[in-house]
Amino acid sequence: MTTEHPPFAVTVDLVVLTVRDDALQVLTVRRGEEPYAGRWALPGGFVLPDEGLRDAAARELLEETGVDASHFHLEQLASYGAPDRDPRMRTVTVAHVALAADLPAPVAGSDAADARWHPVEEPLADPDALAFDHAQILRDGVERARSKLEYTPLATAFCPAEFTITELRHVYEVVWGTTLDPRNFHRKVTGTDGFLEDTGATTTRDGGRPARLHRLGHATTLHPPLLR
Repeated sequence: MTTEHPPFAVTVDLVVLTVRDDALQVLTVRRGEEPYAGRWALPGGFVLPDEGLRDAAARELLEETGVDASHFHLEQLASYGAPDRDPRMRTVTVAHVALAADLPAPVAGSDAADARWHPVEEPLADPDALAFDHAQILRDGVERARSKLEYTPLATAFCPAEFTITELRHVYEVVWGTTLDPRNFHRKVTGTDGFLEDTGATTTRDGGRPARLHRLGHATTLHPPLLR
């Protein structure tokens, strides 16, 4: 006895976040094909038969936007499989979150008509701004990034390899959408074991007096966490 199953596909979608122009921004593509032709969407596409999920996410990102995922943080977010999420056929997508500093301006390719950065607040304010169920995926991705800044050193992914405490605080303020007390923040991050490593060098790029440069330490979790 055989049981027939309706055809379905597996896709990947990416919430690619960076800090640009003092705002948390997400990478979006304008769809060049139906369904939702002309609408903005998260980069992504179908997983090939011989491909792993992470490889598919990296390939789609490069094909649609010209951004290379090999040098920044990329992790799975969640799976989304509502029966009507894609009008073409039944699809299950495995969404990923990517975080990085100083990502370049994207270049549209593949089936994307355009690609650009948008402050996350713009599509989050309009549930119809993005195609498919990408507004929900974006909300979940932004919340993942915000929460992980509390208990992991992931904020350094938005910083250059060597950074000042002021630059790190700016990341927290932009991602969390809040203002932090400079002295309290300095005390917390420098007092958290393994979070930061002092390079012994200084810089004046923040303006004013020379500020010490730090790099990511050995910690993978923060104890105690930095709460919003």
